[in-house]
Amino acid sequence: MRKAFQEAECAFGEDEVPVGAVIVHDSRIIAKAHNQVQRLCDPTAHAEMIAITQATEFLKSKWLQDCILYVTVEPCCMCAGALILARIGKIVFGVHDPKTGAFGSRLNINSLRLNHRIRVKGGILEKECGQLLKEFFKSKRAKTASHIY
Repeated sequence: MRKAFQEAECAFGEDEVPVGAVIVHDSRIIAKAHNQVQRLCDPTAHAEMIAITQATEFLKSKWLQDCILYVTVEPCCMCAGALILARIGKIVFGVHDPKTGAFGSRLNINSLRLNHRIRVKGGILEKECGQLLKEFFKSKRAKTASHIY
């Protein structure tokens, strides 16, 4: 989870929403990513999506059932759908996302009776992950306010 947090800090430094993700297989990190939505001008360039692509390329498989995703923020419904399709084994996330979280906060994709269910554990490094997000959005609001006057 600390490595995912480091990725989130990279995103913060690049003026991206600070979300970081790593995927682990057999106790080894096989993918690491952070949000790149602004940089790539791509609304799908979430940390989880990039990490899924890296992990499937590494394993030469579309299935990630023996993998664990560590991500600093609860995945949104787009990422949750991709994680279901990839059949990821487990997700460990930092802070809950009441606006878009798809593993219990806004909705719970596991309750939809799809062909795969993901084991989920939230609240890991929650304070640190939440604080990074708060700092990011506070700085965004300050920049916006300074442009108004």
